[in-house]
Amino acid sequence: MLGCWRGALAACAGSCRRLSMAKSKFEYVRDFEADDTCLPNCWIVVRLDGRNFHRFSEQHEFKKPNDDRALNLMTKCAQTVMQELEDIAIAYGQSDEYSFVFKKKSRWFKRRASKFMTHVVSQFASSYVFYWKDYFKDQQLLYPPGFDGRIVLYPSNQNLKDYLSWRQADCHINNLYNTVFWMLVQRSGLTPVQAQERLKGTLAGDKNEILFSEFNINYNNEPLMYRKGTVLIWQKINEVMTKKIKLPKEEEKEVEVTRTKSKIVPLHCDIIGDQFWEEYPEILAEDS
Repeated sequence: MLGCWRGALAACAGSCRRLSMAKSKFEYVRDFEADDTCLPNCWIVVRLDGRNFHRFSEQHEFKKPNDDRALNLMTKCAQTVMQELEDIAIAYGQSDEYSFVFKKKSRWFKRRASKFMTHVVSQFASSYVFYWKDYFKDQQLLYPPGFDGRIVLYPSNQNLKDYLSWRQADCHINNLYNTVFWMLVQRSGLTPVQAQERLKGTLAGDKNEILFSEFNINYNNEPLMYRKGTVLIWQKINEVMTKKIKLPKEEEKEVEVTRTKSKIVPLHCDIIGDQFWEEYPEILAEDS
């Protein structure tokens, strides 16, 4: 017993020596690090945007006004981020941006803003390069894409819902404009400057009228992914799988087993009204 006590004391002394040796006179520089801890009990939103993606899309020959390959690649990258950082309750994306909403009670990396932002942006950017070939099979990636990020805290559920509504409203406004703009360029033969001049001062109703009267396009029939963007949520899915079992004195046989798993599901729907939030109340649940 005495030997064990002495051994423990020696181990403790050795540990203390290592700790003291790890310190140095240079360690004071840590005092310059800013405290970037996010306020408690707030939704943490990390929004990333493509850097100079207008040029990037032109050089990589994206289809106008919408390129399914690019939009689906963005969603794949967002799903990868959510799989890596499970504290994300919901994500919303359109065009070259994605917003990731971390749970109010998240203690991930002690709620350090720099950790949230750098992990999201780096994971997203590396995924974009990694999965590029899966979506742009015949188009070579000419240079690495860039993304920047920002963090905003929202204290109430209504604040968060209004933020996401703002981003979806922005999706609609931009897509309606781009749809008309590129129809004027591609099918009416206008130059980009002429198309821009034609649309100057027009309202949503005017743009809808141009699409319908000149191109026989009902904007409301355009794909929801273009008009509403993409919402990513966690959902419990029942998966049926086959499993081999062997019972005593019986031959091995296959049986079907149902397992419940949480999966990231993409939705193209309205999130401005109440219906979405009533259908998925778990997103805003306090204990989520």
